[in-house]
Amino acid sequence: MAFAEVFTRPSFELFRELMCAWVLSSGRRTVTGMIRAMSPTGGSAHDAYHRFLRVGAWKLAPLWRILLAQLIEHLGPTGVLQLDLDDTLFHKSGRKIEGAGVFRDAVRSLPRAVVYARGLNLVVLTLRIRPPWGGEPLGLPINIRLYRKAGPSHLDLAEEMIRQLADWLPARRFVLACDGAYASLAGRSLPRTHITSRIRRDAALYALPPPRRKHRPGRPRKRGRRLPSPEHLARRRRGWRRAAVDERGKTVKRLLLSLPVLWYAVCPDRPVQLVIVRDPAGKQRDDFFFTTDLEVSGAAVAAHYAGRWSIEDTFRNVKQVLRGEDPQTWKAEGPERAAALSLWLYSSIWCWYITTQGTKPSWPSLPWYSAKRTPSFADALAALRRVLWRERVFSKYDRRPLPRKTADVILEALVRAA
Repeated sequence: MAFAEVFTRPSFELFRELMCAWVLSSGRRTVTGMIRAMSPTGGSAHDAYHRFLRVGAWKLAPLWRILLAQLIEHLGPTGVLQLDLDDTLFHKSGRKIEGAGVFRDAVRSLPRAVVYARGLNLVVLTLRIRPPWGGEPLGLPINIRLYRKAGPSHLDLAEEMIRQLADWLPARRFVLACDGAYASLAGRSLPRTHITSRIRRDAALYALPPPRRKHRPGRPRKRGRRLPSPEHLARRRRGWRRAAVDERGKTVKRLLLSLPVLWYAVCPDRPVQLVIVRDPAGKQRDDFFFTTDLEVSGAAVAAHYAGRWSIEDTFRNVKQVLRGEDPQTWKAEGPERAAALSLWLYSSIWCWYITTQGTKPSWPSLPWYSAKRTPSFADALAALRRVLWRERVFSKYDRRPLPRKTADVILEALVRAA
């Protein structure tokens, strides 16, 4: 009920029904297909749900703000909040979909063969949390922006979200991990936010400017001597340190080389810390990162960027498990809102699962999954389906209750139907 204030009373009922239907629906998650999961005849006219998405009198920003408050209250991330940022393409077919365009498909593209597809280009900001069962971190969406050609750039949209987040949480500090496409955010004055990203192998680096001598004419120097590129710096034989790095829940040995530099083309007003990560076994190529936080260790930088993969898991689960690309809405705010609600629902399901299930297994014990110790998002979704189906099927059963074994078999068939 915390989200009721975002909507009018009729709209909140539509929102609640649509979100429950999204969880329970099997097959394609078209709007009409989802509402049939709640009731074969539908609680309201089917066009009411389309109007709710297309022109409903509600805003996405309050919905994200309340969700963020719920995540922080129930999941309890303390101290500096870890964020991840990336954009993704929600595939859509048809020429008259509001906000859609033709963009590079990062999933299907190869270094020498770029694939383009039509859809919604979404810039997504996620909150990274450590689940109570350990292992890989989770990336929970907390805000999105729709990129439109001839509109604000991806960097502008990302900056807008971070500034909005800083307004929502005025007492918190943030560390943001993003890929090289968003490295230029380091040159923008983001409130209380440090950036960790990839740096170009051929980046033009400079030493820090020397201190100005007293009574010397002219303006102070803005940069020191030119340094070799990161790729050439990686050829150094000295200065490497061996460290244990947490890569997505696993500890690995790495060689690290860290030094403060000035990346003048991107961040001319403040130095950054260059971190080169090397596999001692030589099986992986060197990685080149930078961070605007000069106090953090190189191992922490490598671990923080490795955890960025959680946002890629988020995109996969939303598209393949929640089927976030399926809703067929074309006009006004409908396409953007439907995509946003799929990401909002992903965070909500994980929040519910962690607070209600904790570390206890919620999946049936199966002989071919005897080594399974951590839940997937499909397990979290199935657990929520069990609760909703049990309430819908058995809460009003006025005759002799079904045997528990029979009820469990029926529920398991329902929750796995999708």
